[in-house]
Amino acid sequence: MTGPRQLRRRFVGKLLQELRVVWPILSGVIVAQLFLGIIVGFIEGWPMSDGAYFTFVTGLTIGYGDLVPKRFSSRLIAVIIGFLGILLTGLVAAVGVRALQQATAPEGER
Repeated sequence: MTGPRQLRRRFVGKLLQELRVVWPILSGVIVAQLFLGIIVGFIEGWPMSDGAYFTFVTGLTIGYGDLVPKRFSSRLIAVIIGFLGILLTGLVAAVGVRALQQATAPEGER
């Protein structure tokens, strides 16, 4: 029988192992989002920090409202940021589920 502390330790170990595998993809998506957000900020005349803020608010599918792009090209880029955010969220969820499956698998299947 496995206690919660042992299960948590195994889960964190498997999560780190899975993150090492997908880290190039994960970091690439984050960098692409940030780059696109800075472009939106440049097009809209916002400071770079507002462009980065806009990226993560839009990319994490929270939505935007306090910073709203006015130009068509900026809105189009915001849609791309949103789709990349969905990809990022799905990737993180898949990694977490996979790590949990491996952490709770019987001894012979690990």
